Amino acid sequence: MARKGALRLIQGVREGRSLGDQTGALRSLPVADQARAARLAAETLRHQGRADRVIEGLVNRKPAPQIADVLRLAVVEMLELGAPGHGVVGAAVDLTRTLGARGQAAAGMVNAVLRKAAAFEGWADLPPQPLPDWLRSPLVEAYGDTVMRAIEAAHQQGAPLDLTLKPGATPVPGAEALPTGSWRMTGPAQVSTLPGFEAGDWWVQDAAAALPVRLLDPRPGERIADLCAAPGGKTLQLAAAGAWVTAVDISEGRLRRVTENLTRCGLTADLVAADVLDWRPDTAFDAILLDAPCSATGTIRRHPDLPFIRDGHGIAELIELQAALLDHALTLLRPGGRLVFATCSLIPDEGEVQVAEALERHPGVSVERPDLPGLDPAWITEEGGLRLRPDYWSDRGGMDGFYMARLRTPS
Repeated sequence: MARKGALRLIQGVREGRSLGDQTGALRSLPVADQARAARLAAETLRHQGRADRVIEGLVNRKPAPQIADVLRLAVVEMLELGAPGHGVVGAAVDLTRTLGARGQAAAGMVNAVLRKAAAFEGWADLPPQPLPDWLRSPLVEAYGDTVMRAIEAAHQQGAPLDLTLKPGATPVPGAEALPTGSWRMTGPAQVSTLPGFEAGDWWVQDAAAALPVRLLDPRPGERIADLCAAPGGKTLQLAAAGAWVTAVDISEGRLRRVTENLTRCGLTADLVAADVLDWRPDTAFDAILLDAPCSATGTIRRHPDLPFIRDGHGIAELIELQAALLDHALTLLRPGGRLVFATCSLIPDEGEVQVAEALERHPGVSVERPDLPGLDPAWITEEGGLRLRPDYWSDRGGMDGFYMARLRTPS
């Protein structure tokens, strides 16, 4: 059942739906099979390029799309996840037969190809899944081909589970302390069963995503706005630091998730459902965190479906929105206030360029260079921001791609 669910998810991605938007597709499966199906689908997408290399050497002509996905699913399960070949081959043949007349006709071919694939040697030496041209080309231009290959290798490794602890909370047993203050689980973990989850001692947050709040340096009693706040990890950080937090997001549904996380962790914040561009509070803020909507291209290591459901369309509109949000957010600060602008994007136009152009539009606004524990000076950019990439900390499991910069308004 899990394999059939995984195939359903993969086919949904081919139709333009993200894995996260397809939770209803697995509702009929037992919970354990839902989790296994989601993992199989994600790993198949993550290693599709490698699986295709294996399959191409074993077929006479390109299989039909649904049949190709069955083959990829089985190859990844055998060669990457280490499942016994005989069971995987048999299950793949059975799954193929459920795909109508075309599947019935292809069952013999699937059986023959996968029996040979099970004996394939050199899987670890195959190159990782390449990014699509719409994304790879601008990133090669920005970082060079060597870095691009390192980023793709980091995507292939996936993402470990990172935690942000409340001040004074006990670390989860087995977690590794990271240089920047986050904690990383080094093996498989079910979040809801880890010590401290029910008590609200911590929340899941990639180490890179935890840095914008640390860069903002919230202080007890400050009035701070978290703009575009959902799902709320940064709101939790700000509240845990003792700030008076107003979390603003356009989606009431996503704000309900923020409420749930605040309640679990015993923290409080004022939540406002509004379009940030139309929202203006009565009193100026001491500090603002703006984690702006973006292409999310820095999160591919944990969202391997993203390159398959995006084609670069709409990024220009996102860049315009980011600039408008940044301009508006600066007007909500008191004189001498500070703002951290952040995007989980690898594209410089959504990060370094945004800040450089904002400085031109706002004379007197300045960038304050990062000075945080655990940062490599090479991560600090020319304009004084912080550029993070998936290939950083490769020996520890990497990090999400992020850009952030702290701006200061004139006093």
